[in-house]
Amino acid sequence: MKRLPRITAAEYVIQGVLKIVWDDGYEGIVDLRPTIDRGKIFTYLQKSENFRKFSIDEYGHSIGWVGDGGEEIDFDSYNLRMKSENQAKLQKLVANMHA
Repeated sequence: MKRLPRITAAEYVIQGVLKIVWDDGYEGIVDLRPTIDRGKIFTYLQKSENFRKFSIDEYGHSIGWVGDGGEEIDFDSYNLRMKSENQAKLQKLVANMHA
């Protein structure tokens, strides 16, 4: 079984966007705005001051937030990695189209 990448560091870039570093050395940008814009449980993350309050779980398996009512919102490491890689490929494709 393939070992899942663990998150070692993350930082706020802009509202809805994080820069994440994984334990295999990969660094990527993850734009969570499309997910956050869906509302419902993600409404809490629509405020910048709330989005900035993320934490990495102790084993690096996810990034999460605790809402005002105690509800937990989290994104797992694997899906964040896939989003980051896919978004990077899309940005490269768009850049090549305009080159």
